[in-house]
Amino acid sequence: MTPPPATAQWLDGHLVHLRAPEPEDLDTLYAWENDAALWEQSATLAPYSRYALREYIATASTADLYTSRQLRLMIDCKATGRTVGIIDLYDFDPLHLHAGLGILIDAGHRRRGFGREAIHLIAAYAFSFLHLHLLYAHVAVHNAASLRLFAAAGFRRCGILPDWLRTPRGFADAALLARLSP
Repeated sequence: MTPPPATAQWLDGHLVHLRAPEPEDLDTLYAWENDAALWEQSATLAPYSRYALREYIATASTADLYTSRQLRLMIDCKATGRTVGIIDLYDFDPLHLHAGLGILIDAGHRRRGFGREAIHLIAAYAFSFLHLHLLYAHVAVHNAASLRLFAAAGFRRCGILPDWLRTPRGFADAALLARLSP
């Protein structure tokens, strides 16, 4: 069965537009990827160089999801055209039809609905175009804002992973959140 074309219906919302990274995104990605305060929420262990990010951007637009097992999209505010965040599908599993979901909304643009709409858009793309069965996320149990965001986007808590995240304060539990295809 041939999938339908990936049209704007999956990438355009009322508030945001999801798009592939462009060379002009280098400075934004460099700032976010190298913000050590955000590393606790991701698996980042060391800073990224501009060279590495430039190479990533150059290959991301032609990368095959089935090979790379990852898709990163920039989140643009439709009203201003400004990039307000990034959203990732990672650990894509084409056999079991699931993927992890990660999102970052820039601190100055949070609590405006951008994150919720971006998650709804990428979920629609994942379920309708990629035919995934499940999306999941790991969220630190003390990250109340992210837990609320994922709950508002239809994810439910499936369990707790004890001592899943190492933080400067010690180990922290992570909630395992999941959303099934409708």
